[in-house]
Amino acid sequence: MIRLLLFILIVVLVDYYTFQSLRTLIKGNSWQLWYWLFTLGIVGNFIVQIFTFDRSNGIPFRFSLALSLVILFYVPKLIVGATLLLEDVFRLGVFVSDKFSNSATNTPVSYQRRKFISQIALGLAAIPFTSILYGIFKGKYNFKVLKYTLHFEDLPAAFDGYQLTQISDIHSGSFDDLNKVEYAIDLINEQQSDVILFTGDMVNNKADEMVPYVDIFKKLKAKDGLYSVLGNHDYGDYVRWDTAEDKQKNLDALKAIQKEIGFNLLLNENRLIERGQDRIALIGVENWGKGGFKKAGDLKKATANLNSQDFKVLLSHDPSHWDAEVVQDAYHYHLTLSGHTHGMQFGIEIPGWFKWSPVKWRYKQWAGIYEKLGQYINVNRGFGYLAFPGRVGIWPEITVITLKKGNNIA
Repeated sequence: MIRLLLFILIVVLVDYYTFQSLRTLIKGNSWQLWYWLFTLGIVGNFIVQIFTFDRSNGIPFRFSLALSLVILFYVPKLIVGATLLLEDVFRLGVFVSDKFSNSATNTPVSYQRRKFISQIALGLAAIPFTSILYGIFKGKYNFKVLKYTLHFEDLPAAFDGYQLTQISDIHSGSFDDLNKVEYAIDLINEQQSDVILFTGDMVNNKADEMVPYVDIFKKLKAKDGLYSVLGNHDYGDYVRWDTAEDKQKNLDALKAIQKEIGFNLLLNENRLIERGQDRIALIGVENWGKGGFKKAGDLKKATANLNSQDFKVLLSHDPSHWDAEVVQDAYHYHLTLSGHTHGMQFGIEIPGWFKWSPVKWRYKQWAGIYEKLGQYINVNRGFGYLAFPGRVGIWPEITVITLKKGNNIA
């Protein structure tokens, strides 16, 4: 209830400033009633959807639509509100300064100044508005191939130049364009990597969400095969099943789909890839997430037949597992591959210079490559999308990582 009241308070404040800005620029009163009716419709519908939302039945289109409308209109409104609020704070500061200094400047609110500030505010707000529109209609399928080269002193010589392709968070239940998905699969195959690794969340809730896309994903090819792990959404934990048997049948069906596609599903186990006398270990754990997420991942079980000297690539869906258990483990995990965060599907990235998303306040490692104690993690930004049917600034990702022997010092 406190969160709802805070939400309503922010909405009222933002809409007050947005309305004042528009009233400064638009003559007449005929539009004002329509503005408030439209606003009440968006906010009211969103509140209704929140109170009637039953996650166990998946994420219905009406909820995604309500969320999209709130994001589309209120992110720009926040820009307007913040701009005009700063202007009010500035004028208050001038007023207080004049009072304390006994100055007689007496600067009244200028209509022309307010109009100018309102124009700036609305101009700035147009940037996120158009960006969000693009993200909904185009950005969610704006697949990017991100390439990294990582150096390891102890990489077996036969694997110098070995190439991995990682995808994560397919969330097939959200897709609405078969052709775009097929384009992405072709893009993956074009990388001609030695192995393809999928780090979980094939579906939103139920195995049958993946059925329309099985034939497309069956086109995935790699010389050393396809390997995968489960993500938190794959277990069916967010569905209210009639019986425990129904839930297990759903999970079994998803495992069968992964096998039909060609994925070798790793459930707290490993596989060795060999080149002559050299080998690397692909290790896959079940989902392990910080907080209330499932903690089924078992590193000890997954590495039972390995030794500490083996070169290890770990697949673990949730990046919080890395800091919590992986980095400090007695075994050295050279490279961990995760997903889960989606980069929140919203943020700002300037490659090689700047990266920001609100999800950084929840996850230390949320997108891209991180290093600690000589170990690396890559957090894939996700292949699909969830809840909000779009991506803004954080695009769907296909990761290509090349392993090199030695160090990266020239």
